[in-house]
Amino acid sequence: MTTYTWTTTNLYTINLATESDYVVTAIYNVSATDGTYSATLNSNITQFTVDNDKPDYIPYEDLTNDIVIAWVQETIGVDGVTSITACLDGQIESQINPPVSPQNTPLPF
Repeated sequence: MTTYTWTTTNLYTINLATESDYVVTAIYNVSATDGTYSATLNSNITQFTVDNDKPDYIPYEDLTNDIVIAWVQETIGVDGVTSITACLDGQIESQINPPVSPQNTPLPF
C-alpha cells in the first residue's frame, strides 16, 4: 500500500481591507512511498480565489498544514488529486519495473 504525504512549503498572502495575511497561493510537495520505493513531486502551486466575504476565514497564525492541504485538494479537485497520485504511482512502478531502454547497437555491416 502506498502512503502519500502532502506538505506545504510556502504560502503567499495579501492584505485585504477586512483581513490580513489572506492566503492566495500555496506551494507544496507530495511524496509517496510503498515502504521500499519512494517518489516526490516538488513545488506544486495552487492559487486561491480572493473572497472578501469568506465566512470561514482562519487567521494566518492559526493555519496548519492539514488546513492548507485541505484547501489545495478542494481547489484542484478529485481529478487533480488522482492525477498527482497516479504520477507518483507511475514513478514508483518505474523503479520496481524499470522501462526497457533501447541500446545503440553497432551496425552489422
